[in-house]
Amino acid sequence: MEVKIGVQHAPREIVLESGQSAEEVEQVVAEALAGKAQLLSLVDEHGRKLLVPADRLAYVEIGEPAPRKVGFGTL
Repeated sequence: MEVKIGVQHAPREIVLESGQSAEEVEQVVAEALAGKAQLLSLVDEHGRKLLVPADRLAYVEIGEPAPRKVGFGTL
């Protein structure tokens, strides 16, 4: 699942591939925005943890899971 995170006062967005489902990512983001957590904490598909202060979040875009492409076919 591709997740794009916009951070206030940062020129670029953060993009990561997460193994979490869209519902799990949405729940974590909602908790951070509601003030239940001070940090937005996500784990990418390589097991690395990403922490973003909840008060610095500008937006979070949750993409659909993309199937892996295998082979040499044309796009």
